Amino acid sequence: QVQLVESGGGLVQAGDSLRLSCAASGRAFSSYYMGWLRQAPGKEREFVAAINWSGGSTLYADSVKGRFTISRDNAKNTVYLQMNSLKIEDTAVYYCAAKRGVVPTTIRYEYDYWGQGTQVTVSS
Repeated sequence: QVQLVESGGGLVQAGDSLRLSCAASGRAFSSYYMGWLRQAPGKEREFVAAINWSGGSTLYADSVKGRFTISRDNAKNTVYLQMNSLKIEDTAVYYCAAKRGVVPTTIRYEYDYWGQGTQVTVSS
């Protein structure tokens, strides 16, 4: 089992950058496939980005491709989401999630563990 705690959210202006962090506790962090998903008010939770155990393989939603970068540091049990050129439509609660195993996924129901979320608000 793994516990996840997100941090780094906040209020920024359009065009700014933020870096989210997700600290994991528990065993075998490096064995988990990690993802970031987000949920805007009145909308379903949607996939943002994911990364495999080594960091060598990543997936991105089309809406963030080229602006967001996911990375992980297994020595620190932490996964990051660097968000650049933020847009108003990026406003959401961002969740870190972990999936057992190595099969990549963009499907939220396939993630096994979730953090509590961190709010990102982008203003004009």
